[in-house]
Amino acid sequence: MTTEALAADDGPIEIDVISDVMCPWCYIGKRRLEKALAMLPGIDVDVRWRPFQLDHTIPETGMDRQEYLRNKFGSDADAERIYEPVRAAGRAESIPFEFGKIEVSPNTLNAHRVIRWAMAEGLQDEVVERLFQLYFIEGANLTDTKVLADAAVDAGIDRAVVEHLLAGDTDKAETQAEIARIQQMGVTGVPAFIIGNRYAVLGAREPEVLAQAIQEVARERALPAGNA
Repeated sequence: MTTEALAADDGPIEIDVISDVMCPWCYIGKRRLEKALAMLPGIDVDVRWRPFQLDHTIPETGMDRQEYLRNKFGSDADAERIYEPVRAAGRAESIPFEFGKIEVSPNTLNAHRVIRWAMAEGLQDEVVERLFQLYFIEGANLTDTKVLADAAVDAGIDRAVVEHLLAGDTDKAETQAEIARIQQMGVTGVPAFIIGNRYAVLGAREPEVLAQAIQEVARERALPAGNA
């Protein structure tokens, strides 16, 4: 029996992706994880998206994008210089970043609430993908509850349910507590990939690096008890 089959017998390998939907490297990391998984068709995985906020101090209604970038990087020219490697990495992953379309830098807490609810529907990946598209390609305002509800609907979730939940504080404290726990684990930047609760891959690493870590977990699962 192959290592892949033995890993599958033990259930899927859990991959926790710690991410923020306003992080361009997280979008790139998603594409690279997808490539890694395509290299390992015989290994069953369960990808779960976990919340992180790059900047929780942004007001709930967001703030002007250019003002945010100037506060963070010092000038428009500095921001453009820093984002050029991101653009290049995006092109390599077929992500046509449109940073110029973004008008609002969002507080992403509500977006993470929607991603949290999508887990129960088995639609996290679809919601995360749509939120990335909306923000980085269409320039949508991710603090707008209609935009968030539209993203959920596009992924296959009932609009009325999401709108009702967003209108209140459902899972707000729980999401903030999960972010705090992740920070207490020592995660200070994203993306971060926790594979099989054993290995951490930090940053938007190459697909081969992610695939190797996943294979290592599968190999260890395949060893007789006491030999891992």
